[in-house]
Amino acid sequence: MSSNNSGLPPRGKNQRTAPRSSGSKKKKKKSGGKTFLKVLLSIIILAVIGTGAYIGFLWLTLDNVIDDTGTSANVAPEKSAKVKPLTMLLLGTDYRKETGTHLSDVIMVISMNPDTKSATVVSLPRDTKFEMDGYKTNKLNAFYPNFLAAEKKSGIPAEEEMKTMMSKYFGLTIDYVTVINFQGFRDVVDSLGGVDVNVDANMCYRDTADGTDINLKAGPQHLNGEDALGYVRYRKSNCSPKTKASDDFDRNRRQNEVLHALIDQAKSLNGVVGAGKVIESVGKNMETDLESKQMKNMISAYWSISKENVEFVPVTGAWKSPYVYLNEDEFEAAKQALKDELAGTKAPAGSDDAGEGEQAGN
Repeated sequence: MSSNNSGLPPRGKNQRTAPRSSGSKKKKKKSGGKTFLKVLLSIIILAVIGTGAYIGFLWLTLDNVIDDTGTSANVAPEKSAKVKPLTMLLLGTDYRKETGTHLSDVIMVISMNPDTKSATVVSLPRDTKFEMDGYKTNKLNAFYPNFLAAEKKSGIPAEEEMKTMMSKYFGLTIDYVTVINFQGFRDVVDSLGGVDVNVDANMCYRDTADGTDINLKAGPQHLNGEDALGYVRYRKSNCSPKTKASDDFDRNRRQNEVLHALIDQAKSLNGVVGAGKVIESVGKNMETDLESKQMKNMISAYWSISKENVEFVPVTGAWKSPYVYLNEDEFEAAKQALKDELAGTKAPAGSDDAGEGEQAGN
């Protein structure tokens, strides 16, 4: 990773916005507040990619959950995830009722190809300096809350604005957008019985204002949802003695690590038992324009995908207050990786090129 860090990016406390009111225009009304993953992320892709255990006796149970989670729009046969490569924008926001913020702590673009049964996940630092014609220069994580604030006046959903902007930024068509919040991440991890990770350093940070209490020890750990959230969010310490700080690139690496571990967990016995709870947890804490039918198509198309065929491509850069300046070569390579995935021309898992990408994602 190429990063010249002389400190940690500020959290941007002035970029607050109130939760979206119940009367605002939404694709589908969700409970549990607004929209985090993973990270993840990235978690809806876990729910639809890591779902081999779902096929079979759980299908009837999940059917109703999926119908409640996605939109009711129809999907043309030629646009089905079973036959068409798709791209999705995933935003993980820091929204909690204690803070009212909607900053995008996780920003990922995923390309999926049903022919190769593979996916490419590109993650960007949240403090990326975003410059593009038609948009005011700002940190990348500030655009979603700004679009939310302007939603009533513009009449355009913030999720749609983000999808349009990021499609231009990456030079490809993003088909869907999903926004998930912190609580969704916690619930997914807990519904899978926790997650096994190798914590890379001691981490300690406490904030009584929002109840944050991160206190992790280095080494192999089995983390519950709250601790896993602390692991992927940790930036700096205010404890005595202080623990080592980490930057946005460390956070992206840990997000990818946890996602890989969650895919393993989803395919374990706990994953089978908690499968319905996973999708239900995600659905209660997200906004998406995915059709329910398309979610089912994704399950059918990717039920047998292996984690070796999910390539994580984090883009790094240099920190110079108040922005992260992307490594342009890495960004161009990441954009090309997404396009290669869609075209079915990505190097297969196990080749030299694929090995380099897998190493970068771990």
